[in-house]
Amino acid sequence: MGHRDRPANELRPVRMTRGYTEMTPGSVLIEMGETRVLCTAAVEEDVPRWMRDAGKGWVTAEYGMLPGSSPQRIRRDAYTGGRSKEISRLIGRSLRSIVRLEGMEQLTIRVDCDVLQADGGTRTAAVTGAWVALHDALTWSKGRGLIGEVPIIDQVAAISVGIVEGRVLLDLEYVDDVAAEVDFNVVMTGRGLLVEVQGTAEGQPYTRLELEQILDTAEAGIRELVALQREIVAE
Repeated sequence: MGHRDRPANELRPVRMTRGYTEMTPGSVLIEMGETRVLCTAAVEEDVPRWMRDAGKGWVTAEYGMLPGSSPQRIRRDAYTGGRSKEISRLIGRSLRSIVRLEGMEQLTIRVDCDVLQADGGTRTAAVTGAWVALHDALTWSKGRGLIGEVPIIDQVAAISVGIVEGRVLLDLEYVDDVAAEVDFNVVMTGRGLLVEVQGTAEGQPYTRLELEQILDTAEAGIRELVALQREIVAE
């Protein structure tokens, strides 16, 4: 968690270990620099009560930081706190944006994203890894005859971008994040469509031109992540 030593528009080293655990149909450990998030996807042959007559399946997500993921111990009840709920909803929305729920019969996929080590960008790493876990859980479901086809219509990935000392930086690690004057999280599909843009000026307000630079930088980074996802699921 030291000084940033890479170009402004370069991702940290990214690694995805597919099938990291054996107990769920989909799992991946995603590592982006020193940030590590374990994403697992469980399959339930049921849907929430309010969806039972809708003829659709459902995809939902939960996000949390494990106690030892940060230098200051994270309390276990933080899983139910506002920040965790907000990020859980972000991941769920992101995944549902690229799934045809009508093709899921009456299945629910629950994706759990547990932060093992946090050095910035945990929510965006979670979205990127969650797509791989979801893909594998739905492929597993098709293989067992629970669904007729894999109802994924696109990929989805996410990245953080910020302005630090007047420079637009891709993929913020902790040292960037705490110094950022502007901080964005961008979620985008494989086709380049925006799912969510979360942006805040922590210090000085930003210009329309800077916003366009941020989105262009995010898109370039997400294209790299999408290519890596494709490589992983093709193996």
